[in-house]
Amino acid sequence: MSKRDNLFLVGLMGAGKTTVGRLLAKHYGYTFHDSDYEIEARTGVKIPVIFEIEGEAGFRKREEAVMADLTALSGIVLATGGGAVLSAANRENLRKNGLVIYLRGTPEHLYERTRHDRNRPLLQTENPLARLRELYQQRDPLYRGMADIVVDTGRQGVAGMARVLCGKLDLLRAGLPEREAVNGPATKS
Repeated sequence: MSKRDNLFLVGLMGAGKTTVGRLLAKHYGYTFHDSDYEIEARTGVKIPVIFEIEGEAGFRKREEAVMADLTALSGIVLATGGGAVLSAANRENLRKNGLVIYLRGTPEHLYERTRHDRNRPLLQTENPLARLRELYQQRDPLYRGMADIVVDTGRQGVAGMARVLCGKLDLLRAGLPEREAVNGPATKS
């Protein structure tokens, strides 16, 4: 399996990983997977219930098992849970088995996207924006450290993000040196 046989999307909750992932899978004829949906399918309950019963540590253990299985597949686009990168094993599996795409959004923008979503246990706090800022500070270095491609989500729609990604991925597949294809000749995306 070549590293380019899989596309793995990482980023904080609300960055658009699932929606962009579905578009990329359709474009390239890959199979789409979402690690959070797979965890729910295997357990038969929603993620907030897992957090309530097993806590975050229990959820992360389940997530690591699912990630090991999914990253071993070929010809997939995988939308990961926002905290999947907390596990060194997950980071290693992602890095060695596919191209890692970081959908980077500011905490303020992600808050706008997630503020009415009650299915995100880590945001069920007194101040969800402060929590997103804290998660960003903790996770951004991990996302950046493993990303082959970084795309700022900004206010662009998911279709626009998917087009940008397809362009970068097509350049990589055309054989341009990876840094130049991903970041352009002199700038970082």
